[in-house]
Amino acid sequence: MNTPQITATKPRLAISACLLGAEVRYNGGHKESRLCSRTLAEYFEFAPLCPEVAIGLGTPREPIRLVGDPQAPRAVGTVNREVDVTAPLAAYGERMAGELGDICGYIFMQQSPSCGLHRVKVYQDNGRPSEPQGRGIFAQAFCARHPDLPVEEDGRLNDPILRENFITRVFAYSEWQQLLREGLTRKRLIDFHSRYKYLLMATHPQQYKSLGRMLGNLAQHDITELAPRYFSELMSALKSCATRSTHSNVLQHISGYLKQALSSAEKQEMQQLIGQYRQGVVPLVVPMTLLKHHFRRHPDRYIAQQVYLQPHPENLSLRNAL
Repeated sequence: MNTPQITATKPRLAISACLLGAEVRYNGGHKESRLCSRTLAEYFEFAPLCPEVAIGLGTPREPIRLVGDPQAPRAVGTVNREVDVTAPLAAYGERMAGELGDICGYIFMQQSPSCGLHRVKVYQDNGRPSEPQGRGIFAQAFCARHPDLPVEEDGRLNDPILRENFITRVFAYSEWQQLLREGLTRKRLIDFHSRYKYLLMATHPQQYKSLGRMLGNLAQHDITELAPRYFSELMSALKSCATRSTHSNVLQHISGYLKQALSSAEKQEMQQLIGQYRQGVVPLVVPMTLLKHHFRRHPDRYIAQQVYLQPHPENLSLRNAL
C-alpha cells in the first residue's frame, strides 16, 4: 500500500525536556515518559525545552504556581510571592515560537505552571485553586503564535484515541510543510485535499464538504491568501476524534471501490468485520488489515493515495487499540 505522506525524514517535535528524562524539574528530578523517550523517539526528532531553566531558574529551585485571574494568571514563587516570572516565561515562549519554525508538533508537561495546556491550577488569595483552571504561561505564549500546530500533554497521550489523533495531525502538519517547501500550486493543493478526503470524513465530515467548497472556485482566489486559511480549517477539523461510527462509514465507502473485484463471500466477510468493529467487538486494525489485503490484490490509484489508510507509520500500531 502506497504511503507517500510518510517520508524518510523524521518530523521534528518540541517537547518538555523533563519528559525525556532531563533532571530539570524544581526538585531536581524528571518526569520521563517512556512513550516519548523510547517509542516516539524512533519516529520523531525531538527538540527538548525547559522554559523555567531557560529563563535562569536553578535546579533544584523554589517551585512556582499560577495565581490570580485564570484568564490572565501570573507565575509566582510558592514561598516568596515577590518572585514573579510571568513576563520572562511569556517572552521566552514568544521567542521560541519564532525560532522553532520547523517543528510539526509539541508535547507539553501536564499541570505545569509554565508548560501545562489544560486544567493548570490557578490559586486565589484564599489559597485554593479556582475553576476554570488555566494554562501555563510559556505554553500560552507559544501556542498563541502557532494556533494550527498540533499540541498535546504527555498524560493525555496515554489515551489511545487522543494519541492516534495527535500523531495523525503531526504527520498532516509535516506533509503540509513539505508541500510548502516544494512550492504551492493550485493542482498540488487540490491533490492534497483529495488525499485527505477519507481522513476528514472520519474526523469531521461537515468540514470536508466545507473545505471542498472553499477550493471549488480556487481560480478566483489568490492561492497565497486562501491556502493558509484552508490549512487552518483542516487542522481544526482533524482535532476532532473519529468514532467507531464515522470510521465504519469510511470503511464502507472505501470497500465500495472493491465491489466489482470481490466475490460474494469476500464481500460478506468484509461487511461482517466492519459490523464487528462498529459494535466494539474488534479494533480498527482488523477491518483495515483485510481492506489493505484486498487492495494489494486489486489496486486502485485513487484509494492508494488516501492518507486515511496509513496516516502514520504502521509500526507505531496506533490503530490496534481503537
